[in-house]
Amino acid sequence: MPKVNPSILRWARETAGFNLEDAAEKIGLGEARGVAGSDRLAMLEAGDGEPTRPMLVKMAAQYRRPLLTFYLAEPPAVAARGEDFRTLPVEFAQRDAALVDTLLREVRARQEMVRAVLELEDEATELDFVGSFDKRQGPDALGTSIQTRLAFDLQTFRHGSGRGTLKGFAYLRERAEAAGVFVLLIGNLGSHHSTLNVELFRGFAFADSVAPFVVINDQDSEQAWSFTLLHELAHIWLGQTGVSAGRPASEIETFCNDVAGRILLPAAEIARERPLLDASQEQVIARISAIADARQVSHSMVAYKLYRGGIIGQEMWSTVTALFRQQWLRNRAAQRDRARENEGGPSYYTVRRHKLGNRLIELSKRMLAEGALSPSKAAAILGVKASNVYSLTNSAA
Repeated sequence: MPKVNPSILRWARETAGFNLEDAAEKIGLGEARGVAGSDRLAMLEAGDGEPTRPMLVKMAAQYRRPLLTFYLAEPPAVAARGEDFRTLPVEFAQRDAALVDTLLREVRARQEMVRAVLELEDEATELDFVGSFDKRQGPDALGTSIQTRLAFDLQTFRHGSGRGTLKGFAYLRERAEAAGVFVLLIGNLGSHHSTLNVELFRGFAFADSVAPFVVINDQDSEQAWSFTLLHELAHIWLGQTGVSAGRPASEIETFCNDVAGRILLPAAEIARERPLLDASQEQVIARISAIADARQVSHSMVAYKLYRGGIIGQEMWSTVTALFRQQWLRNRAAQRDRARENEGGPSYYTVRRHKLGNRLIELSKRMLAEGALSPSKAAAILGVKASNVYSLTNSAA
């Protein structure tokens, strides 16, 4: 058996966002013979001794790395996540950034497996809209292109049509998946302890021409998911793989926001709004709420559109956006408290299907039936245990 590379021990810990003290506690490395656990770990990372097999297994689990990683000659290259479109808040922690990197790495691996199985089964169709657009054509033209390709109808999005028709985000997601995009909802790495704040990650897109993926942070409000999905679709049309967050300071993020905003709240509707530059905060909030509730969109998106349209000023936009965010956080906390009090609620499989999306579920189900996927590989694609694969894929809505 080859020896563990001590430099990888340090690299794996640091890229997981742990200092020596936290890592020693996580892997259960305590004091021995008067030497603190953190010092013992530092010695192992310096090549003074070899970790035991059980300790390596714990490291692999806590650092979220495959066991074989520790035997590589050099630390692996940074996962290809594409461009970083984020303007990160100054208070963000290394641990939080590491969690986002881990999520990107895991979803990238799942996306690559999906592409591989499509190619193996001769189902790899090049999607011509990926990378088809040039930003110089403007956000209006890109919005029109996305709407046309998705056959997206704004009134159906807002109100539905016919009995049982999907509304809002569910309708938009169905249209995106029908066009060939996999749309996932992920807001943590498997537990509430690894929850990812939207200030660090709101969504990201893998602009692959065969298996494009969009991941939306479901820690955001449900009303905001549609805007994020359209924002990430704009990146796919531009051929840009990358991660976005909650502070659109860069030119490209503003552009993609404008695309999403034009689709969900057209300029003609904003043009009919009377200026609110001299209005009170209460008046502005009341008007934003009325627009948002009638159009199945988030309050923050409406505030952004009114700001971009010159209806409200920058200071008012910043103020009401922060208020809406705090209000949503309070409402979410209250919902969680109610959920803990009630034993009912959707089943595990219902929740998982909602997060994974029908396109990924149905592809996995079909490939399992055809023998193109083993349960273990399907589990890796779906991000669940192998024992749950058949129950998940056969619990179709």
